[in-house]
Amino acid sequence: MRLLIVTNRLPITVVQKDGEFSYTASPGGLSTGLTSYLTAQPSGMEYVWIGWPGSTLQGDVEQIKAKLYADHRAYPVFLSEEDMEMFYHGFCNKTIWALFHYFTSYVVYEEEYWKHYKKVNETFCDVVAGMTRPGDVIWIHDYHLMLLPRMLRERIPGASIGFFLHIPFPDFEVFRLLPSKWRSEILEGLLGADLVGFHTHDYVQYFLRCVQRILGYEHNMGELLLTDRMAKVDTFPMGIEFQKFFAGPSSESVLKEKAKLRETLGNERVVLSMDRLDYSKGIAHRLRGYDCFLERNPDWHGKVVLLLVVVPSRIGVEHYQEIKRQIEELVGNINGKFARIPWSPIHYQYRSILFDPMVALYSMSDVLLVTPLRDGMNLIAKEYVASRTDGTGVLILSEMAGSAKELSEAILINPNNVEEIADSLAHALRMPVEEQKRRNQAMQQRLQRYDVTRWANDFLQSLRSIGGEQKKLDAHWLSGQTRDQLVQDFRSAQRRLLILDYDGTLVPYARNPLQAIPGGDLPALLGRLAVNSDVVLCSGRERNILDKWFGTLGMGLVAEHGVWIRRKNEEWKMLKALNNDWKAQILPIFEIYADRLPGAIVEEKEFSLAYHYRKADPELASMRVKELTDNLVYFTANLGLQVLHGHRVLEMRNAGINKGAAALHFLNQGDYDFILTMGDDATDEDVFRVLPPDAYSIRVGRALSHARFNLPSHQEVQRLLQELL
Repeated sequence: MRLLIVTNRLPITVVQKDGEFSYTASPGGLSTGLTSYLTAQPSGMEYVWIGWPGSTLQGDVEQIKAKLYADHRAYPVFLSEEDMEMFYHGFCNKTIWALFHYFTSYVVYEEEYWKHYKKVNETFCDVVAGMTRPGDVIWIHDYHLMLLPRMLRERIPGASIGFFLHIPFPDFEVFRLLPSKWRSEILEGLLGADLVGFHTHDYVQYFLRCVQRILGYEHNMGELLLTDRMAKVDTFPMGIEFQKFFAGPSSESVLKEKAKLRETLGNERVVLSMDRLDYSKGIAHRLRGYDCFLERNPDWHGKVVLLLVVVPSRIGVEHYQEIKRQIEELVGNINGKFARIPWSPIHYQYRSILFDPMVALYSMSDVLLVTPLRDGMNLIAKEYVASRTDGTGVLILSEMAGSAKELSEAILINPNNVEEIADSLAHALRMPVEEQKRRNQAMQQRLQRYDVTRWANDFLQSLRSIGGEQKKLDAHWLSGQTRDQLVQDFRSAQRRLLILDYDGTLVPYARNPLQAIPGGDLPALLGRLAVNSDVVLCSGRERNILDKWFGTLGMGLVAEHGVWIRRKNEEWKMLKALNNDWKAQILPIFEIYADRLPGAIVEEKEFSLAYHYRKADPELASMRVKELTDNLVYFTANLGLQVLHGHRVLEMRNAGINKGAAALHFLNQGDYDFILTMGDDATDEDVFRVLPPDAYSIRVGRALSHARFNLPSHQEVQRLLQELL
């Protein structure tokens, strides 16, 4: 297996100066984490890392490609300055980053940004598709490339594709703020992957809810049966390289850094705040919390210091410059209010920081204060805990960070509450050493077990497992020799029987069932088939509608899922005597639930009632249908009725009536040497169950079924029927 890792940025940044190229490691937790994982793999593992090299380059790009591949197994995607401005600084940062972190007032809805986002994803698709070989596994990362999985799926249908989102996925009410076209294409893009991974269970649920409400796909334990395949959505909380951080404080270089810091700070207790400059990190909130702490706890003046390290990020972006100005004003105000010689309550640094100084800060700080207003994971919290080799130290962590789900022994706070931050600081600074060690030991054991290597292995193992499930489902597709054999058997048979469902099988579902009128060549096609074969249309429709649409085609007809049967050129008759007195009692219940679900309609048939909810909100419909089902089961326990669930329809009918019984009626009318049935939902399973073993049974769509084969769509059904002729 060769692994293709696809990220917006390569782990190596290429800088061009005076015609010369230099190569340096790229910053960022994703790059660091994946590099750690790859370094830990056996030397024989094949991989290629695909991404943008960090700048717009001129000159001999082939030289750059060769150098990156030879030294780093990396392959560059070259982008213009305009593309990066509109794609990265535009759509990625001003639209997706702001929206997915719930800063809705910062979101920019610019059509040109969206067009460049699609263009860059297409550029990546060209490169990745050109690199992909049979058997490769493609692992795409983060919000920059959410359209790429679907693009690759269309280009390489059988590829194994995984996607991981490293930022939060928002709730439906926030995600729906995107224009309808954008949000649909983003969800469809992500579902091009076989496996979509998130850091927390909440993000998984938010994503699945958006998929249900926008695209209409329901899931079963995170599994989605799409029209062309199965996809899975699951939780994989990203870990860190635990041993590297645990061993770091004892290295000579880190000990030297600690000695310098201690000389500067003296014996003051240290609260560390270290974050990239970003409005989502809540840096201003923690400063206000520290201000409140100093106001409430004058006994700590001169005994504690806040080390505030802010790492430069997205320099030149308006909102980031504003937050930098706000931070510096707060630092100045707090120092001006509380400082006294020689004590300054805040030591502020605006700079990037390397590994050794970072671990030195972790290992000497009594408290780490992490207060993001929204964060996908936040690895800084995990790194701090791992670096506390002696077990001491207190982590104060925002409950809005993804890592809060794993680090429950930390002091968890709401970052919007200044008083809560102040109280947590007082609690942390007074926490007994034994309590610190108890908390940190539990968190360290968890982080050691689930490190970055385990995270990546779990994801890739799940992706491989889905491939196995896909093969099982793909084995049922009607194609190749099996399809040819079916056509040959049909043409050589003496007596043929075709039992066909209508809605979803011969035609697509319509939002209003009365709009699903047979059009185009379908009536003529069925009529031609009926000349030399017994064709039966087995539907849940009323008999008057079937008569109107198909009554002159020389076909057998089944109405209301088996209540009424009409053999070719004969009159309608019932399989068994039924009554419909119950409808007067049940109809008001259906109507009440239709009123409670906008878009739902009630269809009254001769011997059944149907509750259609194709036009209704999928999430609310799911809840209402469950309530309606419970009520119907209770009210009809002794009435000899049954509830039937179809494709976005719930039907109440007499017990003992189903399509299987109707199919048997036709099967018993002749000695057929060719039988073909096709249907698309649960009502057709009754037909599949009663067929002889050598019959051809086909379920339309991808689903577990009693049918022997599957076809993907109603178009393929019509195409197969054309082939029979």
